[in-house]
Amino acid sequence: MTGTLASSGGNRPGTLAPPRPRRDGLGTLMLRPAVVSLLLSAVATAQAPAAQNQGPGYTDTPVMPNGWRVHDAARPRPRVVDPGPAPSQPVPAPADAVVLFDGRNLDAFTGRDGKAQWALVEGAMESNRTGDLETKAHFGDCQVHLEWAAPAVVKGESQGRGNSGVFFFGRYEVQVLDSYDNPTYADGQAAALYGQTPPLVNACRKPGEWQTYDLVFRAPRFAADGALLEPARVTVLHNGILVHHDQPMLGATAHRALPGYRAHAAKGPIKLQDHGDPVRFRNFWVRELDLDRSADRAPAPASQPAEAPGK
Repeated sequence: MTGTLASSGGNRPGTLAPPRPRRDGLGTLMLRPAVVSLLLSAVATAQAPAAQNQGPGYTDTPVMPNGWRVHDAARPRPRVVDPGPAPSQPVPAPADAVVLFDGRNLDAFTGRDGKAQWALVEGAMESNRTGDLETKAHFGDCQVHLEWAAPAVVKGESQGRGNSGVFFFGRYEVQVLDSYDNPTYADGQAAALYGQTPPLVNACRKPGEWQTYDLVFRAPRFAADGALLEPARVTVLHNGILVHHDQPMLGATAHRALPGYRAHAAKGPIKLQDHGDPVRFRNFWVRELDLDRSADRAPAPASQPAEAPGK
């Protein structure tokens, strides 16, 4: 601070007097350059808009066709809905279902180096950093029921807490995450179509409690030359609450990148992700469907035999 050393008057001996403004010959008030700079800075700060309180996510990722960035930090998070108590027992599989896991073994799956190595714990299978699991059977259009539980002991936050996923064809993901009182980017929370579409609501139960996913998946359709004819579509009920209805998927799941399609076979495996968190799964069954939109058309009427001439 600059100023004149004062020894009398209103200032105590040995203190600095405040700088006196100067006036020019016309009596106009003149301020020191440093004071002018300080005042301008204060005005700019007062007029600047308040910074937005950004949540977890990114501000430098590509923009999707819907206008949001992938994992957009500013995208509103779904409101919370209490789904009610967890089921005391697994939901029984229908008679026509393919039961992939009933608590006894991992015979329906393959894993790293061709072997499923997840732990079997109290009738559930638990991811244990040995790699993803994929079903040996392949599916196209299908209905899936799956029950999962994030670890009861909470560790980590955002994407580092109870993270896994269900991937149709090993590429189209419905996110699994402990989203109970755990903010993360909207398109990455539980039941999101990861990196694309958040669920309508957050229906997550507490960590350690069993959650249910009921998924209806319609596989994408491709032309003979590999061009996309129709995108994949999915309906999701999380703990019995509808969170996606016939939602189109923008392509294969990606992290911090735009999704896209590449032609593939009409059927593929369902993958459960090992993201490093000990997530448990139980009561996993699938019903194969045919959701071709032309499948319910009435057959063309049979042609009538022509009448003989002269009749």
